[in-house]
Amino acid sequence: MQPHSQVKKALLVIDMQLGQCSVEPLPYLRDNLLNNINQLISHFHQIDQPVFFIRHAGPAGSPFAAGEAIWNVIPELNIDPSRDIYIDKSRASCFDGTSLANQLQKKDVQEVVIVGLKTQYCVDTACRSALALGFKPILISDAHSCVNTQQLAAADIIAHHNACLNGPIARVMPTVEFCQLSI
Repeated sequence: MQPHSQVKKALLVIDMQLGQCSVEPLPYLRDNLLNNINQLISHFHQIDQPVFFIRHAGPAGSPFAAGEAIWNVIPELNIDPSRDIYIDKSRASCFDGTSLANQLQKKDVQEVVIVGLKTQYCVDTACRSALALGFKPILISDAHSCVNTQQLAAADIIAHHNACLNGPIARVMPTVEFCQLSI
């Protein structure tokens, strides 16, 4: 097995769009989320590994239709348009009906680092789908979020998913630990 630092990785930044990040209710600990994701984006740029920005695209005429204002990725992220890749999805899985798996395979990616929104929907689905397709998912515990629901507080949803996905589905670790391990 290759040392951890030699395994090809890709960062998947999921649904960090204006419609989910810049309107009420804001994601839980939004500023921390943005700081951690930006730290990871910069880290991936430094180690010359691919960064994918996944956007949810709704049907034509919907507010999240491709090209609509709230469909755009938030400007606070450290996107490098010369190297970062956009993938549009229409389902919870960023793999289902997209070219993502093919692009990862062409780049010989073995591990996908998963961050973004929303924990209990697209982030959870990305972890499970990645594993089913043969990629090793790494969920960054402090770089995914959601909003409170009637049943559970966002903090509880995040903690629950970090615990449930850790081990059988994904390797779960905080931003700082990941960046130290993959220098």
